[in-house]
Amino acid sequence: MSRKLSELDEREVLALAVALEEHDARIYADYAERVKTEYPETAQMLTTMQEEEEGHAASLRKSYQEHYGKHVPHIDKHDIKGFIRRKPPWLTQVLTVQMIRREIEIMELEAMNFYERAAKQTPNAAVSKLFKELAVAEQKHEDLAGSLAQNLETSGGRAREDETHRRAFILQIIQPGLAGLMDGSVSTLAPVFAAAFATHRSWDAFLVGMAASIGAGISMGFAEALSDDGVISGRGRPYIRGAICGLMTTLGGIGHTLPFLISGFWLAMWVAFAVVAVELAVISWIRHRYMDTPLLSATFQVVVGGVLVFITGILIGSAG
Repeated sequence: MSRKLSELDEREVLALAVALEEHDARIYADYAERVKTEYPETAQMLTTMQEEEEGHAASLRKSYQEHYGKHVPHIDKHDIKGFIRRKPPWLTQVLTVQMIRREIEIMELEAMNFYERAAKQTPNAAVSKLFKELAVAEQKHEDLAGSLAQNLETSGGRAREDETHRRAFILQIIQPGLAGLMDGSVSTLAPVFAAAFATHRSWDAFLVGMAASIGAGISMGFAEALSDDGVISGRGRPYIRGAICGLMTTLGGIGHTLPFLISGFWLAMWVAFAVVAVELAVISWIRHRYMDTPLLSATFQVVVGGVLVFITGILIGSAG
């Protein structure tokens, strides 16, 4: 049976506070360990906060022992109705510095609210004073988390962390997604338009396009997932990367396949032409935006490749 915080006596509230501070210290240590290589400035701040939380736990434990003896009973915060819930860092596969900063602010705000409420329901003046002091300390931690971005900006650490995050984003998301989008958009042009010109039936072209798109997506997804475990290259979890690549490959092919749901052949064909132009423009822009490829060069490379495959499909289809 769960109990409300208001139903706990002073001894139990103190024991709960000890458990909370020890738990938060471990979370900060876990966060620091996760980001120490790529984001050393943030890791240092987290380590400092971990040490302060351990100091808070020691103060609370000392206060408890002075009033109630050496043994501090274990009170599980999950047994307190409506009490603070912390998501363990190890459950989060992708953890960015921005996510950690937001989580810190939430953690400290919740802890501050707990100590303010505990101070009000504690009759012992010395213990109440300790809770009020800890509430102020948690407020300072919350302010520190909120001002971290500005501090890192001034020191130059923010720029380094942002650049590291950008590189990871490109390696783990943009590159596999772009590879899939290019393959799906370009490689399926030939079979789709070959089927269209061979049969002059929109439905036949649609079926071929769907088969080619989904088949290419499955193939590219597995190929990407099995190509690199990401440990040395830093390209992230292989199955997430493979899923991104496979989905983008399928999306790239389906884009110019869907117009063939239009029953009128030539109308479907002209809509498909327009979609292909948009697809190639999007690919060119992504390469320019994230891969530092000059826009004119990116456009030329993508358009030339796409046009060659497109013409190949038309010639083969027309020959039939």
